[in-house]
Amino acid sequence: MDQLVESDKTKSIEHPLNPLTEEEIYSASRIVKNYFAESREKIFFETIQLEEPEKSFVLNFKKGMQIPRAARVNIFKEGKIGVHVIKVSISEERVISEEKYSDAQPMIQLEEFLDIENAVKTDPRFIKGCKRRGIVDLDLVCVDAWSAGFVASEDEKGRHISHIFAWVRNSPTDHQYAHPIEGLNATVDIKTLEVIEVIDVGDIPIPKTPGNYISEFEKNPRDNLKQININQPSGVSFEFKDGKLLWDKWSLVVGFNSREGLTLHNVCYDNRSICYRASIAEMVVPYGSPNKTHARKNVFDIGEYGIGKLANSLELGCDCLGSIYYMDCWIADTSGNPMKIKNGICIHEEDHGLLWKHYDFRLDSTEVRRGRRLVISSISTVGNYDYASYWYLYLDGEIEFEMKATGVINTVGCIPHSGDKYGTEVAPGVVGQIHQHIFCARLDMAVDGEKNSLYQCDTEQEASSELNPFGNAFYVQEKALKVEGGFKRNPEKQRYWKFVSETRKNKMGKNTSYKLEPTGSIASFHDPNGPSGSRMKFIFNSLWVTEFDREERYPAGEFVNGSKSDDGLPSFVKKKRSIKNEDLVAWHVFGLHHLPRLEDYPVQPVVKTGFKLMPVGFFDRNPSIDLAAQKNKASCSVKDS
Repeated sequence: MDQLVESDKTKSIEHPLNPLTEEEIYSASRIVKNYFAESREKIFFETIQLEEPEKSFVLNFKKGMQIPRAARVNIFKEGKIGVHVIKVSISEERVISEEKYSDAQPMIQLEEFLDIENAVKTDPRFIKGCKRRGIVDLDLVCVDAWSAGFVASEDEKGRHISHIFAWVRNSPTDHQYAHPIEGLNATVDIKTLEVIEVIDVGDIPIPKTPGNYISEFEKNPRDNLKQININQPSGVSFEFKDGKLLWDKWSLVVGFNSREGLTLHNVCYDNRSICYRASIAEMVVPYGSPNKTHARKNVFDIGEYGIGKLANSLELGCDCLGSIYYMDCWIADTSGNPMKIKNGICIHEEDHGLLWKHYDFRLDSTEVRRGRRLVISSISTVGNYDYASYWYLYLDGEIEFEMKATGVINTVGCIPHSGDKYGTEVAPGVVGQIHQHIFCARLDMAVDGEKNSLYQCDTEQEASSELNPFGNAFYVQEKALKVEGGFKRNPEKQRYWKFVSETRKNKMGKNTSYKLEPTGSIASFHDPNGPSGSRMKFIFNSLWVTEFDREERYPAGEFVNGSKSDDGLPSFVKKKRSIKNEDLVAWHVFGLHHLPRLEDYPVQPVVKTGFKLMPVGFFDRNPSIDLAAQKNKASCSVKDS
């Protein structure tokens, strides 16, 4: 690999926004290692990501143009607080810039999880706590490393902290989360692996009843369902060309990085731009228990761990069904070596029922068009939870994001059958605590061009008795929003927001637009000035809109571990920039409110949330009106078979 020549590094790059390749990650890592070689300090790599080119270059890019490639590399030094952000030119093999953030803390790395677990399990205080509960075999103990959230004591100040929770298995393949070791927790300095504190409180017995869900434990599996096969005998309707994914009238670039995971770029319909970049830029999971050992559960699964790094290798016929195109994803490990996530992204088509239909009884004729959607998905596992991210593109110009949450609820212990005010006892002595999953989508809007305006749209009841004599009148009131800020959803007014082109009009003389339909909005129950609430202030609005700044990338700030209350969106909008006919970024907050049910144990069925981007006067008519009528010949009547 040391003998790579320039053409080898970029030979597979067809578009400026294609994600970094294995060779490019290796090159970026080597450039940074050489840059720090004289310091003789050991460095670790937090992330190596594509440094996206200036928009002007991307928007004017033509096939055959030379593509300059650059990376943003975050590194941290052994035993020291602080993160260095190094921008490197891969094409020119040089460092472009370096910025040091002395107080910043990197994401907790995959490789650190087991180090933290081993440090705790070899600490005499923790071992004593286990023995007090009758646990002798420490190999059966499972320790989960959580980001610590707020600083809880003087001993934690200036350190990179993990707060841990523990469970024990009945056997090596037993389900750990059925057996919480309640009241035994530890705080670890991730930099030094010093166990700062071990908390051993209470005498809650460890639940012994198995809660297994894997197939080997199911003695009588239900297998009465007939197989469903999804076939596309003529092949799929999408293709990759010049680094873009093309399907029907849609075109886009599919990206991936270790922090956000799946990203979409240059999303266009019929060569008309809609969104320049779309990603899920943050996810926070605040829990609702005031118990001292659980009150700091407030994890930023994207900013503190990185769901890209935790992405699954998807399996044909299980995670993805039908005719599937897989994309491998490349990220870097802490040594800067390329790490492959095989089949990290799944792309396929799905039938989506009726698209439109009408029966004309006078003519006794019916016109039917079936809908389908292109699905671009990725699944990440963060400890006990699994998050499945789905972007859908529809034939009528709609874009939808859906998050499917599944996996295992985080469990704590209680006296059997005593219950818990702040959760649900899902099995004797096992509690699933109330919590939320709150996501923030970053949508760099580009409706018919780079510059858009934002309108807030409320449905109002007509108050005038003269205009509303029968009490049935209502209408939509549109309000232009002129300065960046945060805005709340108002369900009583059926509020939505639309992003409007100031340069292109539809056939009715109105400006073209797309609306954000906030179908998964969520209310927070945390004190915004509390130690947890102050770190996630972006969650207290349904929508934030800012003027584009390439360095404003994440709603809770660039460095979330140990973050300050004014990091991220609250500080961005203080600039009071104009959002009238400007390059706008929408930050939409949505989520799941989860009071666990008995049905969520031992493994949780999928629950869903998301949002929609829908054309509103973007087209002059139904854009799917020209679809050819088709009848599926593979369908059959069960009565006739």
